[in-house]
Amino acid sequence: MPKAYAVICYRSLSDLVKLEAYSALARPAVAPFGARILARGYAAATFEHGLKERTVIVEYPSLEKAIAAYSTPEYAEAVKMLGDSTVRDFRIVEGVE
Repeated sequence: MPKAYAVICYRSLSDLVKLEAYSALARPAVAPFGARILARGYAAATFEHGLKERTVIVEYPSLEKAIAAYSTPEYAEAVKMLGDSTVRDFRIVEGVE
């Protein structure tokens, strides 16, 4: 079974305090689903149409677990902490074996 990856790109981020509050709730919300943060921060280099924006990549054991983690009430509470401080592009992609 292939792994899955949540790829979150922050198009805009205006409040780091809200981001920290989100992070404090998001990590324990997704941990039971096997979430493992592989990368987090601003792009070190961009090419073609790339943007120098904050990006987070989270690995999950499966597509089902990634979708289930996003769909929990606990994760929804974490997202509420962001309020209107962010615009994000949140994608879940299945890995290749």
